Amino acid sequence: MNNEAIDWYGPDAATFGDRVAGAREAAGMTQTQLARRIGVKKATIAGWEDDLAEPRANKLSMMAGLLNVSIMWLLTGEGEGTDAPAEEGETNGELTSLVGELRAIRGEMRGLTERAARLEKKLRGLAEQGV
Repeated sequence: MNNEAIDWYGPDAATFGDRVAGAREAAGMTQTQLARRIGVKKATIAGWEDDLAEPRANKLSMMAGLLNVSIMWLLTGEGEGTDAPAEEGETNGELTSLVGELRAIRGEMRGLTERAARLEKKLRGLAEQGV
């Protein structure tokens, strides 16, 4: 088994949403509890954890304080954060590989969504010009 230390929440291993979920769980809070304390809906927290949206600066600051992590750690995985999840036995190499692949797909989907939005904006502009 590979004994290298895995940076579970580092920039190459985790997304913003992964870090929010990890810090929230480490703080012993549910999505509902965090949402109430920050003043947003539970669906908003779920969207952040699923990387569908990102909080405004004031909510990000409140969340970092409540979860006892730095804003920089939430955004990039660097700085004061939470420890990696406790392992139950050895890490399954195939599971780790699948999680990495899933994260890569999610990143690609986010990029394609942004690309589709740009194309849609251009098409609307052309349609308004009557082209």
